[in-house]
Amino acid sequence: VMLDYDIAELYQIATKVLNQSVKRNIDRFPEDFMFRLSIQEWERMRSQFVTASQKKRNTNITPYAFTEHGVTMLASVLKSTKAVQMNIAIVRAFISIRQYINTNFNLNEKLHQIRNELKTRIDEHDTQLAHIYDALENLLDKKQDEQDKKQNWEDRERIGFKK
Repeated sequence: VMLDYDIAELYQIATKVLNQSVKRNIDRFPEDFMFRLSIQEWERMRSQFVTASQKKRNTNITPYAFTEHGVTMLASVLKSTKAVQMNIAIVRAFISIRQYINTNFNLNEKLHQIRNELKTRIDEHDTQLAHIYDALENLLDKKQDEQDKKQNWEDRERIGFKK
C-alpha cells in the first residue's frame, strides 16, 4: 500500500487536493482499493518513520492507504500532468503485460505440444525396446533349450553294444 501523502508527492500535487479528489469520486474507491489507517496504526508508523512532510497534518485525521488498484484508479481521477502521464504509463504497462502473457501462452502451448510429441516417441521407443528384450530372451531360451537337449543327448543311458 501507499499512503496519500506519498502518492501526492509522486503526482506532484498537495495531499489536500488528492484527498478532495478521492472524496468527490468516492464510488471509484471500494475497500479493496483504499482504506483509512486506524489511529493506532498511524501512531505506530509515525513512531517508526520520520514523517517530515506531515508536520502540518492534523494528527487526529489518519491518512488514506491505497492498494495497487487504488493507485491506478487515482491516476485516472487526478488532473495533474504527472497523474495523466502516470495513467498513460499504467495503460501501456497493462498492454505490455497482455502481450507478454499472449506470447508466453503461445510458448506454453508449443511446450505442451513438444512434451506430448516426446511422450509419444518415448512410448514408441519403450515398446520397441520391450520387443527387443523379448526377442533376446527368446533367443537365450532357445540357446539354453538346445544346450539342454545336447547335454541330455550326451548324458543319456547308452543301449546296445558297450565297449
